[in-house]
Amino acid sequence: MATRIGIAGIAGRMGRLLAEETKAAGATLVGGIDRPGGGPPPDTTLLPDIAALAAAADVVVDFTHASAAASHAAALAAAGTPWVLGTTGLSATDESAVRDAAGRIAVVYAPNFSPGVNLMLALAERMGAVLPPESYDVEIVEMHHRQKVDAPSGTAIGLGRAVARARGVDLADVKESGRDGNTGPRRTGAIGFAALRGGQVVGEHTLLFAGASEHIALTHRAFDRRVFATGAVRAALWVAGRPPGLYAMLDVLGMR
Repeated sequence: MATRIGIAGIAGRMGRLLAEETKAAGATLVGGIDRPGGGPPPDTTLLPDIAALAAAADVVVDFTHASAAASHAAALAAAGTPWVLGTTGLSATDESAVRDAAGRIAVVYAPNFSPGVNLMLALAERMGAVLPPESYDVEIVEMHHRQKVDAPSGTAIGLGRAVARARGVDLADVKESGRDGNTGPRRTGAIGFAALRGGQVVGEHTLLFAGASEHIALTHRAFDRRVFATGAVRAALWVAGRPPGLYAMLDVLGMR
């Protein structure tokens, strides 16, 4: 039987692409939820709330807003419905709620569902392990469309976490973001972030390791947000029926 997929945020740009990709993958679109006034795609069932969506679906794909993460985590865990979460800008409290839910259901939580970005994340961790902080400064530059509300982007934070994890430190302890004025010399081991916003850029990320004698840069550019929808649906088909746990897109792609 085809996997039944529900979409949280179905009336948004990502939600509409997710609906299209769900059908293209041969899965069953059971419907979705959205904020009041949101217009779902044609021939799509709009359900009253996250609990109803969880009850109707084998897995819920969620690209909504960070403010909904905790309540969605509770509802999906209560229903026993797996969750693919692509919402960015989550607070530490929100992420704690996601981890708690993963103790009861299978959760794929990723800052980005593009295969290329996830390869970049894997490479970031390897480079962080090989290139020592005493010799290589790390800077992460990202640019997105002018409507994006969180900064740095979830993908940029994911890259920073990958490097920090490889270096055995917590990103919160080494993160430098939005430098301005007389900031003094750069701290050894710091991971710097710069966030650019403008136009309708889907997503651009550059990870730079800057040494005294060489610079190494990895850059990913997304030209169509459909790549994220395709990846998220792939994750939904993968996670349905999995045991409880907190998974990443790297797991879906078989990269770890």
